[in-house]
Amino acid sequence: MIRLHWGVENGLHWTLDLTFSEDACGVRTGHAPQNLALVRRIALNALNLEQSLKRSNRQKSNGAAMDNNYMLTVLTACLSQHDDETSQPACQ
Repeated sequence: MIRLHWGVENGLHWTLDLTFSEDACGVRTGHAPQNLALVRRIALNALNLEQSLKRSNRQKSNGAAMDNNYMLTVLTACLSQHDDETSQPACQ
């Protein structure tokens, strides 16, 4: 049970905190924390799918914030990854 807990912590929460500084976010009321967590997970999945730039997710995120063309590359990578059976985007 302890290994399972730390596996989740290291696999997702640590990555979200490292990439987006999730623990430092001051949003605590209403539905905003859940909404931001969902948007961060979608963004993390999109960054993981983009393979043209071999950098960390944090560097990819900063690059996408600074360069609109790279942002389109990340979004295109997300949208072009279709499941053959359902034909739905991979970044849902």
